Amino acid sequence: MKSSNIILGLVAGLAVGATIGVLLAPDKGSKTRKKIISKTKETKDKLKGGFDELLDTVSERYDTLKRQGEELLHKEKEDIKEKVKKAS
Repeated sequence: MKSSNIILGLVAGLAVGATIGVLLAPDKGSKTRKKIISKTKETKDKLKGGFDELLDTVSERYDTLKRQGEELLHKEKEDIKEKVKKAS
């Protein structure tokens, strides 16, 4: 989770920096507005990509943990069955 906060912070910082850069650039107002819209769309796409990547990572880790848990449960069940057989 900590790396996702760092990524989100970096992307947000880039977005703010790009917006400030566009606003301070010596262009006409209409050009500046078009640039802001363009940069906003780019930033939105980057954020969506980062979020999708984060979801994929979390999903993969969940699947791995679930599989490992199921394997452990199966192994423990087999051990218990074996112990019950020996005790009988």
